[in-house]
Amino acid sequence: MIDFYDLDLDDKVLDALDAMRFEKCTPIQEKTIPPILEGRDVMGIAQTGTGKTAAYLLPIINQLYVGEHCRNAINCIVMSPTRELAQQIDQAMQGFSYYLQGVSSVAVYGGNDGNRYDQELKSLRMGADVVIATPGRLITHISLGNVDLSKVSFFILDEADRMLDMGFSEDIM
Repeated sequence: MIDFYDLDLDDKVLDALDAMRFEKCTPIQEKTIPPILEGRDVMGIAQTGTGKTAAYLLPIINQLYVGEHCRNAINCIVMSPTRELAQQIDQAMQGFSYYLQGVSSVAVYGGNDGNRYDQELKSLRMGADVVIATPGRLITHISLGNVDLSKVSFFILDEADRMLDMGFSEDIM
């Protein structure tokens, strides 16, 4: 396994990894981070608990931090089949981007109160860089005109197979 310092990640991203006590890449991270940093499309399959979330979030937040992406615009959509997974991805995002000024995110999912919805709406309209969403809730925001997806550069389907099994194929399309 290679060390995260062997990858072309910004020092601020590496600082967050140090704070979280991440040292060595897992196989999925070793194989996916470099091509994502190069701007290539990737499809990864690995067991639960092998670091898939870090495998796509790390290079994306790195690119959002150092690259030429629109400020105050949605640059990345991470689609999750469940609220619980969206919350987990959001927690990982908060940790990985802790030292990155200007890289923002919002988790968008149903099953919560009006205050949470108002927070989602505000973050979407302000242009959170990364939107972590369940399909149904994102579609609701799209249909209400709450999001501008014209600047999206990164699109992740996390647990795509599970989303299809749950009947989200039409929503994803």
